[in-house]
Amino acid sequence: MLTLSIAATLALTACSTSSPTPAGTSTLSFLTFETPALTAQFWDTSIADAQKATPGVKINKIVSPSADRNAYAKQLQASGQFPDLLASINPKDFIDAKLLMPFDKEWLQANFLQPEANSIKGATYIPPTNSQILPMVFYNKDIFAKNNISVPKTWAEFVGVVAKLKAAGVTPIELAGAEPWSASMPLVGLVSADVLGKNKNWVADRYAGKTNFTDANVVAAVQKQRDLITAGAFDKGALGVNYADANAQFLAGKAGMYPMGSWFIGQIKPEQAASFGTFMLPTDDGSLVVPFNVGGTTAVSAKAADTAKAVAFAKAWSLSPNNLKALIESDGAFPMFKNIKLEDFDAKVTPVYTDAFALVGQENTKVSSIGWVTNDDAMPPGVADLFYAVSQQLFTNGDVAGQLGALDKAWDKAAVK
Repeated sequence: MLTLSIAATLALTACSTSSPTPAGTSTLSFLTFETPALTAQFWDTSIADAQKATPGVKINKIVSPSADRNAYAKQLQASGQFPDLLASINPKDFIDAKLLMPFDKEWLQANFLQPEANSIKGATYIPPTNSQILPMVFYNKDIFAKNNISVPKTWAEFVGVVAKLKAAGVTPIELAGAEPWSASMPLVGLVSADVLGKNKNWVADRYAGKTNFTDANVVAAVQKQRDLITAGAFDKGALGVNYADANAQFLAGKAGMYPMGSWFIGQIKPEQAASFGTFMLPTDDGSLVVPFNVGGTTAVSAKAADTAKAVAFAKAWSLSPNNLKALIESDGAFPMFKNIKLEDFDAKVTPVYTDAFALVGQENTKVSSIGWVTNDDAMPPGVADLFYAVSQQLFTNGDVAGQLGALDKAWDKAAVK
């Protein structure tokens, strides 16, 4: 039944034409996903742009039925339909099975500011084309001004802002709680700031058995999220709100703050930009920690129908100025090209974008955004999903240490070769 279901999905989502495929053309499948920013039109346009630079390639687009494209890719793998190209997956879920091809280092060095940023044991499976900060805390300037609230610099001040907004009858924090990945944003910010902010090597140390999720500093960071929940920082129905609805609610002034990845910048229209700003989730002592992720899109299957053309298409897609311009404008992507500066893209951005992008070039404490990076600091296969889910479980389960202990067990099991 699984195979039949996936086959049906592939048939419905693949881009095809009735015209015959020219001789010498390779047909490649490309697993994509759709969001309010990365629409079907975006993928169709970006694919067409890359095809111009890769003659002899026909793309069958596959759309993941959910935001969890890793899980869907695994389903396709199980049914013998692993895609030739994959958008924004976590390589660690697939490299042990030797399913992905690394990109050549000379090409990476020639084109990107941080060519090794996505490296896993010395190999890069996703080109480091752009970067993100996640989460940032977006806030409604009008609501803050109306209630005489200043941007908090410390965790104590942040808790005070939550109390003031709640007293004013405003939902303090918007949360897209229905989907684990989006529900995880406050937790990702807290652990990145409070744990990795003090030990950038925490993930490597966890692999080495030197640290644990049950360590006191991790428990304290996660307890902050539980405390926010019990303090009423989130709407009572937060676990029923999906990402698209959370975006709409926050932009409509239904909440004072919204922890979300910097890609949310693309959802803020120019005419709304004056009403919104961003700050980083504060630490106890007010030190600035920026959870950072150098990302990219196109991973290539080692078992692609034509690996040479798959690599050529992936490179063309990744180096396309048109594609990155679209990502800058619609998805708040921060470009990481070596030879093209932001102004060269001629992208239309708001002050919210430029203020956030400034953090990328500043000398500040950048750490891996825990659970999101696709390099050596990535969690073992499947563990990131469990980490995200803790954000939801904290609404009904106050046993913080117990939930983190379960994460330790899952990590140890998944990390065993």
